Amino acid sequence: MSAYSLTCDAFLLQKQWRDDKSGLLLELWATSPLGPLHITITGHEAVLFVEREVEAVASRRSAVELRTLAGKEVDALYFRSQRALVQERDRLRAQGIYPCEADIKPVERYLMERFVTGGFSLTGVAQEKGGVLRFQNPKIVASDYRPRLTLLSIDIETSGFDGPLLSIAGAGSGDRRVFVVGTAPESGVPPHVSFHADERATLLAFLDWVQVLDPDLLVGWNVVDFDLDYLAKLAKRVRLPFSMGRGRTSAEVLEPRSEMQPRVARVPGRVVLDGIATLRSATMHFESYALGDVAHEMLGRGKDIQKTGDSVEEIRRMAREDPLALARYNLEDCQLVLEIFEKARLVEFAVERERLTGLAMDRQGGSVAAFDQLYLPRLHRAGYVAPSVGDKLGEPTSPGGYVMDSIPGLYRNVIVLDFKSLYPSIIRTFLVDPLGLMKPGDDKVEGFDGGSFARDGHILPELIRSLWEARDQAKKEENAALSQAIKIMMNSFYGVLGTPGCRFFDHRLVSSITKRGHEILKSTRTFLERRGLRVIYGDTDSVFVLLDAEESLRKCAEIGHELASDLTDYFESELFRRYRIESHLELQYETHFARFFMPTMRGSEEGTKKRYAGLVVENDGDKRVVFKGLEAVRTDWTPLARTFQRELFRLVLSEEPHHDYILKTAQDLAAGRLDEQLVYKKRIRRPLSEYIKNVPPHIQAARKGPPPGRSIEYVITINGPEPISARQSPLDYDHYLERQLAPTAESLLLHLHEDFGAIVGPQLRLFPKLG
Repeated sequence: MSAYSLTCDAFLLQKQWRDDKSGLLLELWATSPLGPLHITITGHEAVLFVEREVEAVASRRSAVELRTLAGKEVDALYFRSQRALVQERDRLRAQGIYPCEADIKPVERYLMERFVTGGFSLTGVAQEKGGVLRFQNPKIVASDYRPRLTLLSIDIETSGFDGPLLSIAGAGSGDRRVFVVGTAPESGVPPHVSFHADERATLLAFLDWVQVLDPDLLVGWNVVDFDLDYLAKLAKRVRLPFSMGRGRTSAEVLEPRSEMQPRVARVPGRVVLDGIATLRSATMHFESYALGDVAHEMLGRGKDIQKTGDSVEEIRRMAREDPLALARYNLEDCQLVLEIFEKARLVEFAVERERLTGLAMDRQGGSVAAFDQLYLPRLHRAGYVAPSVGDKLGEPTSPGGYVMDSIPGLYRNVIVLDFKSLYPSIIRTFLVDPLGLMKPGDDKVEGFDGGSFARDGHILPELIRSLWEARDQAKKEENAALSQAIKIMMNSFYGVLGTPGCRFFDHRLVSSITKRGHEILKSTRTFLERRGLRVIYGDTDSVFVLLDAEESLRKCAEIGHELASDLTDYFESELFRRYRIESHLELQYETHFARFFMPTMRGSEEGTKKRYAGLVVENDGDKRVVFKGLEAVRTDWTPLARTFQRELFRLVLSEEPHHDYILKTAQDLAAGRLDEQLVYKKRIRRPLSEYIKNVPPHIQAARKGPPPGRSIEYVITINGPEPISARQSPLDYDHYLERQLAPTAESLLLHLHEDFGAIVGPQLRLFPKLG
């Protein structure tokens, strides 16, 4: 192998570390314009910090110009292995001594101290091996490099969950292939489909093809828990190395440490992105995350096998009778995943999130770790070190967001005024900051519960400012992925500071955000009431304001914009007068509801919270109903209840006749014409045997059929709950009328002085319990 010096940009794909004979070994995989890179950092040292007077054992000790947040001088202790650091950390803790930053992983510290999140530039000596450029101990500095990533969508078909492999499909990176187990038909086989003698030959051909394509990303649907896990176990069974990694390195799927954690796929040099998990990270929500359902909602088409059929048996039939149809079906799943990733811009989102936070693209959650990546290097530059996670005792919790008592009723012309990113705005305006909280001095901005914050030298408010400006720029450039990633990160800061899993957890920080939010929302209501307006509800960062019922759509919008501007100006002057600070609170006119309904709690005249519905009329006359917290948007209700409530509310709020709709729905229910809408779907969170005293309906149903998976679909029959896969009894239509239709209608009908039972009328003979 020839070696040569070069400098190039790169983007981090993977990072890991391990103890080695020569010290800590850090290992980075990256992609670059020159291809994949493998970087090793040898002889690295692990480090923690102790107060200067503490006696400790380490490979070496160095005085550093850093202090604890309490102002105590510290020394750095260096160790040749992470194991040695952990041993000394635990020994000190046993003596009641708590070292600082003793929990940070070596590779995370190496990158964060260089401000490397995603992009970086490296200079060093490279050697090419197996199509990979390999560097040892190069110089690395942060850069703004954005990669062009290649991806491969993969999907497998098997005869049942644990049955034999039938085929493997892949699409992306300019190619597509399907590898089928079995004998090829005599004719009609397209060039992208190949047939192989057995499972071993099929897997080997697929692994060879992956090496030729050499993608940066592997994507799929439930790709770790099913596809990769199955293939890894198959490789072991047929005695093949699972060489999915770059340079034919072996991949593995690690079992979770608990039932609540997902499996983790380690594919050297490649990132694995699961479609379901990445959609959730991007805060995209779906009633069902099944590939066919998401594809229907996003792409307008779905899987070839209909949900109502027996998909497993149909796949087996195709494998026996029509293997080319199986290949088409298998490949279509890959194509659907690719199109969903493209439509939702999930790869761009994952890249931008890593560039902002330093979190690996395939990591789900991790808000606390992201906060550390951003905050700690800036804290060090300010001359301080942070405590280790878990070394602070629990403290009193702070209240959540402020929710006003609602005034129930059916209204005309309700507008919603919303604070733009309220909690980040409070942090920025009132200088809420872990370092600012601990800094001494008298000239500070008062917070809550004894907290106050330095007017200068703070970190978090400046971090919010830079992110805010970056998001505004992203919006101008129509970079939706970057804008969404920044929004998620900024909104996570409050939650991070409020969890004991954060090293900066302090109830004074969180209270100074939430209680300030309470104060701001109450001041907003007072301001509006002084204008002679009625605030009928408020929730965390929004207020619902009742206007004159006769105002036009255009006039309501004008009033909304005017009020938002006036309130923004009010807070600007008021906060400067009271605190001598610059306000970053900004209200915006969000929505106008032509008709708005706030229900009462069942059996009470008191208004509900976080539950309402409103009719929005667009400028072109189009109408839509917005639901919050009601049955129509809750997946624990049947499709019957959700569909019925949506249409009933649309009719009432649009002031269209609704009695005939209620009556016809009840008649169709009794006639069995709505049976497909009567299915409940619930998750099963524990083994069935653990439900002893209180056995809910879905568990009762699960015990009557074949072993369920993580969820069950069931119906209520005259003999109780039964799974739809093993239903034996007639449906209990009484139950659905009383427990699904009536409750979804009653809250609204009450305000119309109407009675559901009276409207149903002729159906009372079938449903005597309503009589």
